[in-house]
Amino acid sequence: MEMSVYKKLGGVLYESLQAGVPVDPLTEQYPDMSIEDAYAVQQHMMARRLDSGECIVGWKIGVTSTAVMNMLSVYQPDFGCLTDKMVFNQCEPIPADNLIQPKAEGEIAFVLKHDLQGPGVTVADVLAATEGVMTCFEIVDSRIKDWRIKIQDTIADNASCGALVLGDRLVNPRNVDLNTCGMVLEKNGEIVATGAGAAALGGPANAVAWLANTLGRMGITMKAGEIVLSGSLAIMVPVVEGDQLRVTIGGIGSCSVRFS
Repeated sequence: MEMSVYKKLGGVLYESLQAGVPVDPLTEQYPDMSIEDAYAVQQHMMARRLDSGECIVGWKIGVTSTAVMNMLSVYQPDFGCLTDKMVFNQCEPIPADNLIQPKAEGEIAFVLKHDLQGPGVTVADVLAATEGVMTCFEIVDSRIKDWRIKIQDTIADNASCGALVLGDRLVNPRNVDLNTCGMVLEKNGEIVATGAGAAALGGPANAVAWLANTLGRMGITMKAGEIVLSGSLAIMVPVVEGDQLRVTIGGIGSCSVRFS
């Protein structure tokens, strides 16, 4: 694919985001789009967001759990960028009209205290570079109609990132078993999903190591202070205006979100 196509499709996704109107899958128009092409489109979409004044604050890892892979029929992880505009506080309602077709995921977020540069990053390197972990919600949102995505569509669409909410506790990762810690996700007072840390590529630190090594091969370093969302621990839960959700992860804490 040519650079002009990357720029065009990045613009299409950016305008979809701004207008709140989804578009047809990119892979229907460009069936030969490769994963490398999709990341190039993502870069152009994100360039538009940064040009509008947003700042990158971290990364998200997507499609890490079998439950989400099966829901989307996408069977490999991907990544996208987090910006300051995506971050909401627990006490701050997320306007539902800011999103197109949102779904909530309970995750473990890593906050880095040192840079991570792959390739060659191990789980031990990830833990050594981590200031702490937090319970969080990622609100995924697709600019592709009806979530009819292939892996190339979601990559191009910044890994379907919408918003995130962090809990209020930062926990030393050595004080909790990140692989066996259990997660409970409640929606409007009812349990709708359960999971464990191992759902994210066998363990959330594995997912962060995968990201560091993947970015490293692209010449990108993960920076101290950045937030890394390590992937959903269960199914994605659809949300609409008025919904209130709470996720609790054993040994780490809880996080709440509501939609106005």
